[in-house]
Amino acid sequence: MNPINPRYGAVAGSQALFDEGLRQHMLRVYNYMGLGLVITGIVAFIVGSTPALYVPIFGSPLKWVVMLAPLAFVFFFSFRIQTMSASTAQITFWAFCAVMGLSLASVFLVFTKTSIAQTFFITAAMFGSISLYGYTTKRDLSKMGSFLMMGLFGIIIAAIVNIFLGSSALQFAISVIGIVVFVGLTAYDTQNIKEQYSENYDQESNQKLAVFGALSLYLNFVNIFQLLLNFTGERE
Repeated sequence: MNPINPRYGAVAGSQALFDEGLRQHMLRVYNYMGLGLVITGIVAFIVGSTPALYVPIFGSPLKWVVMLAPLAFVFFFSFRIQTMSASTAQITFWAFCAVMGLSLASVFLVFTKTSIAQTFFITAAMFGSISLYGYTTKRDLSKMGSFLMMGLFGIIIAAIVNIFLGSSALQFAISVIGIVVFVGLTAYDTQNIKEQYSENYDQESNQKLAVFGALSLYLNFVNIFQLLLNFTGERE
């Protein structure tokens, strides 16, 4: 008598296939995100180290275009991701990362390269541990999503107001609260990306889902890095 239940074996096999597909999907998300950070870092370093490039940008009103362009890309992604093809989504993501590199080039004009590198590795360690928690935890993090989004909008509004006020106390508060919010969003987004995956989606849909997931995690990483740099960065 065969002690193995055929139905159980089929279910176990199906679950194994789903788990493998999920691992491949998450790996694709992290690969996109990692390559995006590489593109951003290269562009930021080249522009920030070349006076012929950064003087015309940051020495003129063009700096506002460079600073606001990433936000325009995010809105474009949010409204068009459903209608664009997977290849277009990837190209748009790489273009966004390059534009973000232009925006972040200013950090090389303000902070030392050593402190930038140190802050990057601190951010990577923090991001990795929090994202791992979001992936492995059994706790439902969806309840904190609305609270975190409210905090995010509050930070954006406060940051815009502080452009005109120039308050160091308000900037400190924005940095502290911002780190907490983006750390929470990292765990929330990671779990959300995991739960959105479905083996029933076609390859095109899963590809776009991976790109959009990479964008979410990329934004969390970059914002944590910038906010931590305000605390740990040594100025030139």
